[in-house]
Order: sequence, then C-alpha cells, then structure tokens
Amino acid sequence: MKSLIQLMGYDTMAKGIFVVGTGTDIGKTYVTGLLLKYVREMGYGATYFKAALSGAIRDENGSLIPGDAVEVLSMAGLEEDTDFLVPYIYETAVSPHLASQIEGNPVNLKRVKEAYENVSQKYDYIVMEGSGGIVCPIRYEGKDDENNIMLEDIIKCLDLDVILIADAGLGTINSIVTTVEYLKNRNIHVCGIIMNNYKDELMENDNIKMVEDLCDVPVIAKVYQNDKNLLPDIGVDELISYFK
Repeated sequence: MKSLIQLMGYDTMAKGIFVVGTGTDIGKTYVTGLLLKYVREMGYGATYFKAALSGAIRDENGSLIPGDAVEVLSMAGLEEDTDFLVPYIYETAVSPHLASQIEGNPVNLKRVKEAYENVSQKYDYIVMEGSGGIVCPIRYEGKDDENNIMLEDIIKCLDLDVILIADAGLGTINSIVTTVEYLKNRNIHVCGIIMNNYKDELMENDNIKMVEDLCDVPVIAKVYQNDKNLLPDIGVDELISYFK
C-alpha cells in the first residue's frame, strides 16, 4: 500500500507526534490507541510506532508478541506487522535499558531512525509511543558513556513534538508540571495534554485549570474510564497541526 505522499510523487518523511506519559501505568498505551483511532477515522493515513518495547509475551510458537503494539493496532482497526512498527522487542518487563542488558540486542539510535523512515514510506502520519515516563533510559552502558540513550534522545533524533498523557486524579499537578518543565528545559515542545481516567468533578476540573495555568500548555482531551473513542476539545485540523 502506497501512502498519499508517494502517490503524489513526493519523497518526504511522514509527519509524526511523540506520546509521552507522566509515568508507568497511567494508560498511555490505551490513550495512544484512542488517538490513533481518531486520526484514522478522520481520514488520515496514520500508523503506530514504538522504538523499544519490553514486557512482550511469547505465543505458542515461541515468538515474541509486543502487547502494547497489538493493543493499539486493535483499537485503531489497523492491520500491520508489529515487527515493522517496533524495531526492538524485549520479553523482560523492565525498562528497555535493563531488558537489553539481560537479553542482549541494545537499542541503536541509527536503527530506530531507519525503522521510522521505513514506516514513513508507507504512511502519512505516525503516532509514536514512548516507554515509561520521560526520564526513561533506553540504553545504558555506564555513566557518561557515549552510547547511552535516554527517551529524550529519540524524540530529538526524530525531531518530534510531544503530547503528554496523564492521569486526571490526585497528584497529577506535580507529575505534569515536572514532566513539562523537564521537556521544556531540553527544548522539546509539548503541544498538549490528554487527561486519562477523567471524572467531571471539582478536584479534577481544578487539576486541569492548574496545569494549564502553571505549564501554559492546553489540555486537549479528557478520556473517561473505558472510553471507546477520543473526543478532543480541539478540532481535527489543530490536532493534525501538532504532527511535524
């Protein structure tokens, strides 16, 4: 299947957005699936991508199945080879840097970029999911080693902006503000925040007001528990403008 940019005769990269969570277990993969589903339903040729995935499970044939990728593709109604979309897959359910120390095959930034570019030849838009929170070591060879890779290095290598996923409940102000400040200090632009597990109540609505005021970053969507669709507070054209 050729992408629209190929059919029009242009040789260019797809546009992408990088999805970061404020930490683990806040529903980042679930919301990424809703985001990709929404973009595709709006008529855009979009796909998923993740540089390194740990905690994969083995099927009956012994092959590693990257659960996050399978979940997102299923939600978005997209059939694609997960090996094409996830260049590094580890079985051990720990940070990618530790998983690769245990299993071998450490992440190489050049290979990640090449894999991303290959996906760009088939799709026009890429929703890329990070691993854990923003301070996530992807490869670690020792203090000050030139081969070390942090999650932020992948974002910068691919020159992407960020959408931040956070839990809407108690404690989220600190998690969001510290993550946004970390990203800003590294010259990574945060386009918007999506609040997961949202409940329309006083504290969570105040959380939204506070993080928008403190971070100067808009909350662009609120996801209720078990939502099957993303209903952004902004138009699809503005959302698509976040991809670069």
